[in-house]
Amino acid sequence: MKYLDEFRDPVAARTLVDRINRAATRTWTMMEVCGGQTHSIIRNGIDQLLEGSVEFVHGPGCPVCVTPLEVIDRALEIAARDDVIFCSFGDMLRVPGSHQDLFSVKARGGDVRIVYSPLDATRVAADNPDKQVVFFGVGFETTAPANAMAVVHAKRLGLKNFSMLVSHVLVPPAMTAILSSPSNRVQGFLAAGHVCSVMGTSEYGPLVEKFDVPIVVTGFEPLDLLEGVRQLVDLLEAGTPELRNAYSRAVTAEGNVFAQQTLSEVFTVTDRQWRGIGMIPRSGWTLSPQYAEFDAELRFGVGHLQVAESAECRSGEVLQGLLKPNECPAFGKTCTPRNPLGATMVSSEGACAAYYQFRRLEAAAHV
Repeated sequence: MKYLDEFRDPVAARTLVDRINRAATRTWTMMEVCGGQTHSIIRNGIDQLLEGSVEFVHGPGCPVCVTPLEVIDRALEIAARDDVIFCSFGDMLRVPGSHQDLFSVKARGGDVRIVYSPLDATRVAADNPDKQVVFFGVGFETTAPANAMAVVHAKRLGLKNFSMLVSHVLVPPAMTAILSSPSNRVQGFLAAGHVCSVMGTSEYGPLVEKFDVPIVVTGFEPLDLLEGVRQLVDLLEAGTPELRNAYSRAVTAEGNVFAQQTLSEVFTVTDRQWRGIGMIPRSGWTLSPQYAEFDAELRFGVGHLQVAESAECRSGEVLQGLLKPNECPAFGKTCTPRNPLGATMVSSEGACAAYYQFRRLEAAAHV
């Protein structure tokens, strides 16, 4: 496992942990805005190793988790149609809508298929000209370029039976919303390396200047995260709001310029509802007028669907860093991966899923 094991070296990890704990003169509150980072932090016990020096609050870094309930219900309505083949990545199939999920639609005879690339969905459309093929386009800036290319590819092929239900969200506006909240506790951010590998780092400098918070771009392996934390603690201790890139092997200041050009052609920025959080202005993408013919929401007329969030599920507080998953009264009781109240319990990047997998026995021991 070369190129992975070197970022999981326990000796190097212990050195970084010791440096962070020596440097911290108080407990600093920092937020990671990436579900992959959340799982790595909890799985490797990084939060426990740094207890007393760092408190991690887990942000809205799981795109599956922040996909609003109304969009899930729109997907369910489309997927249940006899003339539709509904394609999605597997992590969306267990996400609960108001009354069911995509697995339930499939069990009732709906043609719901797991694909591994949005281009797989265009291939399904080409192979099934008598069916409407819909791809569920969910994600942050990381997955958006591939989804954009699928739409471009469909247009080049002249596919009239392909469309995309788009629920793309953007990280910097969510960070702005968190920092602008009266209940904000975040003193520094670990920025997601995969998002920055696409978009670069230029969007984060204005956040540093406006809110006087340091931001460190980092990766996902234990040593990546610990180095990001070390730099963030150093900045916090010095009182220096600064943007740093601790993931230079994957992230450059300019990002992937070609991907950005494709995104600006295919998508346009829009206000977006976030599950459990609410409306965040200019925080998402929708298909641009040039590609509006591929908008499944318009094609199937489901844009009118509006639903209320569950009062019992407190995932919104988890996603804003206001509540740890195991502090929720429903955690591990009425809310489990088998019977989830919200997406944070079933998504592979959800904070509740991470705590359930790695911390539920520990939580039970303290009851």
